[in-house]
Amino acid sequence: MSTDIITHEQVARFLQDNPEFFAHYTELLSQINVPHPHSGQAISIGERQVLMLRDKARGLENRLKEFIQFAEENDAIGEKLHRLSLDLMRARDLESALQALYLNLGESFAVPHVAVRLWTGQPQDLPEFGPVSEDIRVMAEGLTAPQCGHSVPEEVRAWLGEAGPHQQSFALAPLKEANMKGLLVLSSEDARRFYPEMGTLYLQWLAELTGAALSRFV
Repeated sequence: MSTDIITHEQVARFLQDNPEFFAHYTELLSQINVPHPHSGQAISIGERQVLMLRDKARGLENRLKEFIQFAEENDAIGEKLHRLSLDLMRARDLESALQALYLNLGESFAVPHVAVRLWTGQPQDLPEFGPVSEDIRVMAEGLTAPQCGHSVPEEVRAWLGEAGPHQQSFALAPLKEANMKGLLVLSSEDARRFYPEMGTLYLQWLAELTGAALSRFV
């Protein structure tokens, strides 16, 4: 007499290889009960399948809601960048371009603190042309993309004035044009605002837009 024990894997493989099995034994579908995934009560296979489909549909619905939310957020950012572009294009000098930049970042993008430093081109009597150490210049010109995190050199923090010591997160975006080099600094007291793993595509576009606008006047 054989004492071989059929494993769960063998049963599963048999049913996969023989999908017509329940067509010949339809009464089993109503006789076999399985545990409810949440309550533990016994339910039929059909009921279990319905619950699985509902869970799957709920998961797909949640993913769709996330996609819609991301799309709406991206649309909003795109609209803000568009308005900033128009304001920068309308600027007739460097001071008005900088004012447009600071105003849009503060009001539209809700960035509490912004600083700009420029170290090439024709210097002007503006804070944005203040002294910048060689270390900061090398660091900024070595960036290939915006960098986000929770710490910056003390020199950069000092550009933010009295608010500098209270800042908890930063975004550093290099400004690179043929006739101008510089650094755009965004900061916040919220440590979650700019974090190392965040995407930087829009920051990159912001830096390119800012660099192109300011380079017209330096």
